[in-house]
Amino acid sequence: MSNELLPPVAPDVLADAVEQLSARLRKKLDAAISGCAAQASATADGAVEVHFGEDATVTLRPGPSGTVTNAEQTACTCLLAPRCLHRAAVLGAAPIADGEGGAGGGDDSGTGRTAGPGTASATGAGPEMAAPTAPTAPAADVAGAAVAPAALTAAQVRAATALWDAAAEALSAGVVAGGAVVQAELLRAAHTARLAGLPRAEAASLRVVRGLRAARERSEGQRLADLTGAFRELLVGTALLASGSADTDAVGSTRRVYEQGGSLRVYGLCREPVLSATGYGGVTTHLVGSDGAGYTVSDVRPGGLARVKGAGSASVALGGAVLDHAGLARGGLRIVGATVSADGRLGAGRGVSATPLRGVDWSEEPAATLFTRPVQETVTAVLADGASGTGGPGSTAPSLLGCDVEVIGAAGDSVVVRVAGEGPMLRLRPAHPHPELPHAANLSRIAEHPGLALRVLGRPDLDRAATLLSLAVGPVPEAPATLRLPDEWKGRADLGYDRLQGEHFPRETAGPAACGPVTPGPDPLAEAPLWRVRRLLETGVAGGRRAVAEAGRGTDAASLSAHLTRAELGRAAHLAQALTTEAGRRPRDAFGRLTDPSADAYARAWLASAVHLAAAERSLVAASWS
Repeated sequence: MSNELLPPVAPDVLADAVEQLSARLRKKLDAAISGCAAQASATADGAVEVHFGEDATVTLRPGPSGTVTNAEQTACTCLLAPRCLHRAAVLGAAPIADGEGGAGGGDDSGTGRTAGPGTASATGAGPEMAAPTAPTAPAADVAGAAVAPAALTAAQVRAATALWDAAAEALSAGVVAGGAVVQAELLRAAHTARLAGLPRAEAASLRVVRGLRAARERSEGQRLADLTGAFRELLVGTALLASGSADTDAVGSTRRVYEQGGSLRVYGLCREPVLSATGYGGVTTHLVGSDGAGYTVSDVRPGGLARVKGAGSASVALGGAVLDHAGLARGGLRIVGATVSADGRLGAGRGVSATPLRGVDWSEEPAATLFTRPVQETVTAVLADGASGTGGPGSTAPSLLGCDVEVIGAAGDSVVVRVAGEGPMLRLRPAHPHPELPHAANLSRIAEHPGLALRVLGRPDLDRAATLLSLAVGPVPEAPATLRLPDEWKGRADLGYDRLQGEHFPRETAGPAACGPVTPGPDPLAEAPLWRVRRLLETGVAGGRRAVAEAGRGTDAASLSAHLTRAELGRAAHLAQALTTEAGRRPRDAFGRLTDPSADAYARAWLASAVHLAAAERSLVAASWS
């Protein structure tokens, strides 16, 4: 279903429209939504009209921001308006707007701080589909530190509890039954959470609703694993908040707080395209400070692939700097009056001034330290920090990891390499697999040259064994068979923007004819039977509680427990069994009515298994880097 003409709608507007419907009309809502987008047409005054035959016409008049933010901006000509099916269906077909504290809103002047080689923090703009996401809030420079509240208020705890209940009901329904009515209840609870000052919980709720919509519409690029992760994140966050013991990170912030950073000297490392599934595009330039800390400067705004390509050479909006992002990625800046967010986002405040500096080669300090730290040490630090590689709005990206490798060959869509110095075998994957971006093509060219020595900079993929999402490559100093890049590239190629050609490779490495089948290194994640638990959890997200109960009644349940027990994963087996048992527990009275209709216990059993699975998989991923 294409909804390009329909303007975004605030979550509370949609929730109110659905709540006003009678029970009879609610049953017809999903069917009515399916045909709305095709009937939309734009008017000369900027409004959007949707015609329902000759009986009714719904008109949406978005405000200056382009979003429908109140009920008065929607109108229907039928006699039942505003409590009509037509109006609710059009609002349900329109995209969901971001809340004030939601993800993906506004412009971005910088995304995230990556941990320096001497730190253990994992930061940055989290990737979606292995790409950085749009900013979590409009970029506003607010000097001063955030003050952590002593405890959650009673209103926040009540809002978190209501959101937990709505999320549990949505999980119990699953994709098959998670239609507009279920989504509206979740949106209403998310709006209440925003009013109570819980922006992170609201953003997590919007991600779940968007995931449910995409799954029901079978949208291109939709992955059930992403929706499963979104449910896990939402339930974990709301459980902490509802307990009243959550910290400031769990509450979130509606505005990004910037602190005075004084004078900084930062040097470019690479550029990375930003292409978000929520409609944002641009570029992120990764930097390293003179002290080894990582920073980023970004230009992320609403737009698609064309904006991603243009932003790579757009001017840097930071303190009047005359560099573009291509120049900054290979140059440097001296920043006076810098403002820096907690995750290292460099702000473009009024008092910030910046002057260009000569860039540093990857073999010079402070960049060289990135390539001398052992890879296992970096990955262990990232995992210990609890960095989430799934991405999505509001998440943070793992630390950048640099290493020298030798190319072995291609294995599927990955390039198998071995870390220099008898290190582990790794898989290089494109950070952004979009076919019109050069990432995949560049890696394919690299795979044609086994024996090639490379210096690689990327992000460890924490969802795959020994996998590096490569961002940039360069020659290894003094290596006989390495890249020969143009002087203007200054010793590095941004895989998302620069295109490697034949003249960039040495002649002495083997060509395509010498490339045989390559066997990657051991994959403890694939060899473990944890995929059975993952399938059970995803079955619950897709088919709801009933599907999990059915899975627990057949021979698959015994097979699941047996395989996990033989692999010494007894805790995973116990939690999976508890989940299927709870899914099938539906006690009824003498009249056949449910005596306990709440989905709370089922959601807790699902969450316990999901959290344990995530922890077990991360431990296997860490082992694969040794």
